Amino acid sequence: MVRPHVGERRRPGAPTRSRRSLRATETRLRLARFPWIKTLEQFDFQPSIDRKVIRELAGASFVGRAENVVLLGPPGVGKTHLALGVKAVEAGYSVLFLTLETLMVCLNRARRENRLERALKQLVSPKVLILDEIGYLPLSRDDARLFFRFLGRRYERASLILTSNKSFLDWGEIFHDQVLATAILDWLLHHATTVNIKGESYRLKEKRKAGLLGCAVPLQPEEPEAGTQDREPPPSPQGTS
Repeated sequence: MVRPHVGERRRPGAPTRSRRSLRATETRLRLARFPWIKTLEQFDFQPSIDRKVIRELAGASFVGRAENVVLLGPPGVGKTHLALGVKAVEAGYSVLFLTLETLMVCLNRARRENRLERALKQLVSPKVLILDEIGYLPLSRDDARLFFRFLGRRYERASLILTSNKSFLDWGEIFHDQVLATAILDWLLHHATTVNIKGESYRLKEKRKAGLLGCAVPLQPEEPEAGTQDREPPPSPQGTS
């Protein structure tokens, strides 16, 4: 074997380690299917968020322990889940973003085509699975059971980052079964960090700053026209009160 001489230069165009690492990161970002890229450096923290907790999660150590992150809050208060997903990608982990609706469509199609076990196995593969919009639409009982099976496959094997606009007390309504919802929460929260986010939607906040949304000013009643004070109002349509 011919060994390179000491001080021998790398051939022009030979990929460096940093270049290979950058390409690998770009590939993982593409495979993650993020709707858009949001980094913590671009993040505008809501006052209710504990920045120390988010920065600790950004280190992605929870992924190595197969722990979960649950983000609770109304729509439009930030994309913390995307920022944490990007940090996990940069740390070298495989990540997949799905909405709950997309997940259930995938699982139901797999069940109809008799390949549910294969689909569940594939959904365990990503080290971080970001599941968005839990609680926006209720699930049928069959969907709730499918979700339970999905969660059981990832339990203590890989991490989930979930977002929901519902408090845990309302999850019985989401899954149409309080007992099943309790079992889901037991698995989900056994090794998890929960972050409650409160605040105004960023989109509404920006519109308010731009003057598009001001404080509501009650309209003053118009002065009646001369000779109309004693005019009787028109009859109401039939069938209305």
